Amino acid sequence: MSFTRTWTVRFSDTDPFGIAHYPRMIDVIHETSDMFMEEIGWPYWELHEEHELGLPLVSMDFDFHGQIEGGDVVEIELDATVGESSVQFDYRAIHDGEVVFSGTEHRVCVPINGDGGVSVPDDLRDALESV
Repeated sequence: MSFTRTWTVRFSDTDPFGIAHYPRMIDVIHETSDMFMEEIGWPYWELHEEHELGLPLVSMDFDFHGQIEGGDVVEIELDATVGESSVQFDYRAIHDGEVVFSGTEHRVCVPINGDGGVSVPDDLRDALESV
């Protein structure tokens, strides 16, 4: 099971050729994880304030398989895999039945006053794995 959100490519998301500009697609990926975390009851802003944790991005990798243009409707799927002290988000963006871009983000669970990773708290783990 995965989290899915719909993104309609806006004129402001495109380059001078009318094609979705890759930095905007990366922004949409970040927005998707933000929406996912809010959906499961762990919004990023509460991680810091209420749980004294963060999930900073440590690496990302994306492949672009096709072009999308202003007005296109794209379904973005997110699947989460939880490790001991990390979370991997895998993304697939689909338009007209075709994968147009896909990628992975790796995030590590860290205390706001610490240097290294800590175990993902059980209640956060449960929420991440519930989708």
